[in-house]
Amino acid sequence: MGEDLSGHHADRIQAAIASDAAAKSALVASWRRSSNLHRLDPADCRSPRYLTETELGQARQRIEPLVRAAQSSLDRLYLAVGGVGCCVLLADRDGVPVERRGASVDDETFHSWGLWTGSVWNEQSEGTNGIGTCLVEQRALTIHRDQHFHTRNTGLSCTTAPIYDHQGDLVAALDVSSCRADLTEAFANLISLAVIDAARRIEAENFKMAFPTARILLASVADKGSGALIAVDGDDLVVGATRSARLALGITQQCLDKPMPAADLLGWTVPEVLAEAERGVLQRALARADGNVSAAAQALGISRATLHRKLSRLDVHRSH
Repeated sequence: MGEDLSGHHADRIQAAIASDAAAKSALVASWRRSSNLHRLDPADCRSPRYLTETELGQARQRIEPLVRAAQSSLDRLYLAVGGVGCCVLLADRDGVPVERRGASVDDETFHSWGLWTGSVWNEQSEGTNGIGTCLVEQRALTIHRDQHFHTRNTGLSCTTAPIYDHQGDLVAALDVSSCRADLTEAFANLISLAVIDAARRIEAENFKMAFPTARILLASVADKGSGALIAVDGDDLVVGATRSARLALGITQQCLDKPMPAADLLGWTVPEVLAEAERGVLQRALARADGNVSAAAQALGISRATLHRKLSRLDVHRSH
């Protein structure tokens, strides 16, 4: 029966590849890459390849800052999906999980499926699968059961989202996988929302860690949940931008290589920005002086009368 299932799945894939469906279906296009480009056989029953401990250590080291930034988001995601028999994997850009969350009672099962650190899940090795196909297509997706290329992986349901670093480059994939037969495609779609949200949180945390002395601003763009963040230095010059911000605001690396005022990028008018900056300076001085105008003026190196005029002009309300 196992051979019949294997043959049926392989026949179905080969028929789809031979048709013109690849032009219309991203899934069939991935099957075609797996077969024609990577020369894989859907009936191949070999287990996934594993890196050596040394190779895994080197892979992890290459994205160590991201792994650190991801810890709390991985924990939170596992709390959300672990109870329904899922594991959480953070894979590098080569499709190798370097960090994992899973219930110990499921360890033996997940290890036998290759859902473990050090396994290789790129498309070149495993054909169509959540991690590998996500990295190729650079988009969040779910590969549910018989959508996998290899017959031996058709018991899995894998939901994956790409992760970009502080320079906007693809560096990792976040995956939630299950081998439970009762995990429906509809439930996998709910998991997808949690995976995408966790991926954005990891990107944001990694971005903040990459620019520890900068102010991090959320750019006002159409997609509020996109994670369009920019990093601004003490002179209000843009020093960094997430991939979402780069796409939404048209920021190129050349833009970031030379100082760019945040006001110009965000479309603020300069007089308004200067007024806001001056207002902020005055309010901070007053706060430090506990509302005492004379003390605030002295701290700013200006006369009390000058400070009064500025407060009036900028409509800064002060406590008496």
